[in-house]
Amino acid sequence: MYAVGGLLGSMSVRCIAGRFGRKRAMIWNNVVSIVAAVIMFTSRGANSFEMILIARFLFGFTAGLGGNIHAIYLGESSPKKIRGMVTLTSATFISIGKLSGQFFGLREILGREDSWNILLCVSTCFSVVQLLTLPFFPEAPRYLLIENGNAEACKKALQSLWGRGEYKLEMTEMVLEQASIKGETSKSLLELLRDRSVRWQLITMVVVYGCIQFSGITAISVFSFDIFKEAGIPLDKIRYVTLGVGVSEVLTSITCGLLIESVGRRALLWGGFGAMSTIMILITITLNLKDYSFWIPYSTVGLIFLFVIFYGGGPAGVLPSLTHEIFIQSCRPAAFVFTGILRWLGFAVLGLVFPFLIELLKSVSFVLFACMCLLASFYIFFYLPETKGKTLLEISEEFKNITLCENPLSDDKTLETRL
Repeated sequence: MYAVGGLLGSMSVRCIAGRFGRKRAMIWNNVVSIVAAVIMFTSRGANSFEMILIARFLFGFTAGLGGNIHAIYLGESSPKKIRGMVTLTSATFISIGKLSGQFFGLREILGREDSWNILLCVSTCFSVVQLLTLPFFPEAPRYLLIENGNAEACKKALQSLWGRGEYKLEMTEMVLEQASIKGETSKSLLELLRDRSVRWQLITMVVVYGCIQFSGITAISVFSFDIFKEAGIPLDKIRYVTLGVGVSEVLTSITCGLLIESVGRRALLWGGFGAMSTIMILITITLNLKDYSFWIPYSTVGLIFLFVIFYGGGPAGVLPSLTHEIFIQSCRPAAFVFTGILRWLGFAVLGLVFPFLIELLKSVSFVLFACMCLLASFYIFFYLPETKGKTLLEISEEFKNITLCENPLSDDKTLETRL
């Protein structure tokens, strides 16, 4: 139900963000999250599993909607020179959210039978903080100028977020992007899929998001207990090992934020996927040799830590920035709908399939994950252009110049291309 809610929340991004704006949409999203927490908290007293299902659905909906709108808001509010670092913070706080869940889920805190309904409401603390602080933030500047045509409100928002200044160059870039879409409203998902000028961007999202979902990270996050049990770790130590994995992901995400503007998105992506592929092969080997020596299960744990580190420092950290940068304003909401569908469908499918996969194939299932990581690494290395320090129109132009067998995938010539 959580995955179904997340899928529907992602699909509603374009409609809700376009109608209410980025800021108001996030405020109302947190109201829904608080309502979900009330339903979850009272479900135990009411002895109602239906209330649990409704609450999990609403929590998933707020995660799917809020996560995407948050990333859009960050991208539309950040200066070009630190755009990657700012949008990456969404991945950092997702990692912190997962770590918080792991921490409060310890038996010494809330991981007991008599407090499960309180544990499943922990995320609402973050919703309350957002509900109290978001009214003091301005609307996203790019949204105000490009979609609403309000230059004065855009300037005030820029000054509120970035400090005093005229910001003529930044506003000129927004006006050029506004001209490139020729007054179009934001595209629907169907219109986006039919637009040949963004074909390479869509292919990139399918490859990267698909490979992330089947890279093994979801399996490690959701089924870490089963994986560590398969590796031979004592049952009473597994929850602490899982907590350590969460800490390493947070620290790596912060480190990635310090590197993304100097190293660039492309190198972090293909290098991260390449390292993840190698580590998955090594995990397969150690799982098969776990009975030969006492230290081999612990080497498996070390490899899983390394896998999470390369994931947090590569694909997880770069993806929010990349998703924002490769689509212009009119395509972006529909693009987040598209990537949301890919993410949540992959999450749901893997959640259903992986328990049977690891039961049937045991450690060999990790070879499949290694192949997916290798595929993503090759695609990014040979096809994905660098987006660091470029305007959205320049990035769009680079995607139009990608060739497959010396022939461009699209020969459309638009005002955006000429600009």
